[in-house]
Amino acid sequence: MDVEDDPDFDIFRDEDEDPDAQFERENDSNKEYVVYLVDASPKMFNTSCLSDNHHSETHFQIALSCISLTLKAQIINKSYDQVSICFFNTREKRNLQDLNGVYAFHLPEGDYLDRPTARLIKDFDNLHESFSKNIGSQHGVLPGSRENPLYNAIWVAQALLRKGSAKTVNKRILLFTNEDDPFGCLKGAFKSDMTRTTLQKAKDAQDLGITIELLPLSTSDETFDLSKFYVDLIGLEGDELVNFMASAGNKLEDMKDQLRKRMFTKRRVKKFKFTLVDGLSIELNSYALIRHTVPGSITWLDSITNRPLKSERSFICADTGALVEEYTRRFHPYKNQNIIFSVKELSEIKRVATGHLHLLGFKPLSCLRDYYNMKPSTFLYPSDEGTDGSMCTFIALHKSMIQLNRFAVAFSGSSSRPQLVALIAQDEVIQSGGQIEPPGMHMIYLPYSDDIRLVEERFSDTSGVPKASADQIKKASDLIKRLDLKDFSVFQFTNPALQRHYAVLEALALEEDEIPEIKDETLPDEEGLARPGVVRVLEEFKTSIYGENYDEEIELGTGKPTEASKKRKAHTEFAKKECESYDWGELADTGKLKDLTMVELKYYLTGHNLPVSGKKEAIVSRILTHMGK
Repeated sequence: MDVEDDPDFDIFRDEDEDPDAQFERENDSNKEYVVYLVDASPKMFNTSCLSDNHHSETHFQIALSCISLTLKAQIINKSYDQVSICFFNTREKRNLQDLNGVYAFHLPEGDYLDRPTARLIKDFDNLHESFSKNIGSQHGVLPGSRENPLYNAIWVAQALLRKGSAKTVNKRILLFTNEDDPFGCLKGAFKSDMTRTTLQKAKDAQDLGITIELLPLSTSDETFDLSKFYVDLIGLEGDELVNFMASAGNKLEDMKDQLRKRMFTKRRVKKFKFTLVDGLSIELNSYALIRHTVPGSITWLDSITNRPLKSERSFICADTGALVEEYTRRFHPYKNQNIIFSVKELSEIKRVATGHLHLLGFKPLSCLRDYYNMKPSTFLYPSDEGTDGSMCTFIALHKSMIQLNRFAVAFSGSSSRPQLVALIAQDEVIQSGGQIEPPGMHMIYLPYSDDIRLVEERFSDTSGVPKASADQIKKASDLIKRLDLKDFSVFQFTNPALQRHYAVLEALALEEDEIPEIKDETLPDEEGLARPGVVRVLEEFKTSIYGENYDEEIELGTGKPTEASKKRKAHTEFAKKECESYDWGELADTGKLKDLTMVELKYYLTGHNLPVSGKKEAIVSRILTHMGK
């Protein structure tokens, strides 16, 4: 019997042994505070481009749309991050410092820096309609004026991000603008002074652990030129500058994807010590590269206040009914008597190891089998908090493992699941000036001996089983080559069930009337399968297997229609008969098609060999289109 399934061992089980729960707790310890700085100057409203749906959108609309999508994604990820949205170059002002030209958007009952809510997103989505009336846009930097809205905006953002410790919180400023030279209208010493003070304010923020990232908005006619000002503000140099300049000229359709990639940064899951020998250890950080995505856990809410409920457990004495404040002993029945344990003794019994890594030795990479990887691996990278000697030791170990084609075997001890792990060194991969794979180590959790089952071969008489001919094998090979997906990646497809789940939740939270349609990317590509080359190899494969005169409606070898084909034929004949009893022309002219039921409408579709899928509005539109109305 497995120990974990034995109810008598509940006394020895930790209360927090759920690895997924541990992952959530570790991940929540690294929160992120983000301030969005959006340029609201007239140029942001005057410059427009074509969006994904071929509608003209201003740069200001693009920025608001990007932020809105990111806020919705943060809620879906059950994130505890906090955000603030500030506009600069505005007519009105609203900020804690009472600085001109900066307007901090927030809910009346919320803080300037707070977790995103459905109410915040809903109000933010409606902001563009009332922006010019309630907030307004203006040129912030004018000749002869000492006002510097960009300086004020960085000051406001820096003050908002004072909240939280830099050790446990990642602090970022994301700046949206299409003005590559904010002080271009100034000249001489006046311009130099404004530029110097703004760059110094940005450096002060970066010295406090705040990262400033630029999201430049440009068009095909006018490329954003970083060299005029922002190259010094965000501190780019060398290869970083070359790569950023190349991406800065991308089309605005890529802006939403750029922001999404920048927001979903890798976060440390856990920090632990890797002991090589007694007295020599390395501080490591672990990162979860790929994990299976599931819907969020259920959160119980108060029916009146709609706030999350906090569950508490209390112990009551069975004899007196009094509340037991603390229990210090437990028992386990053994041979008709109860064995008493203290909480400290139980803790010592369950402590297999300290939870850190201990090196056991090295083996050739050829000894590592593919089926040993039974669950997603963890990526290891040296911690910045370690000593210089720790980093040098890791680099030397990493380099030697790659040169000698070895992997390390280590013991990963925890109170819930002690096991052996394999550490595989990965070298850095750089393409086109960008890093594709980072250097580090993958930690693969090795299986226990009873996790591996021997494959049992079933021997049977195959003398009567037909064998594929060489021509059939060639036709099948040609078909597979035609249908092969080039450069396939699991990131190319989204889970349609999860997308639908979150679309419904989003519509309910934002009180939207319609649920957005979700494109199921896992369905066959009908357009791709209809290409002449694919149709040809499909027909050739079908002919090589079934012959020239094969009919899919006839069962192989029997010459009789299948039950499914009989039902389809009967249903089609019934639908055609019912379709004739309706005056569809009159119904269409009088607008009474919408009054019919879905079953009645599908009589027409089935009778005329039209698709029957879709909502009622789509079906009515399909009928009218077919009738030429």
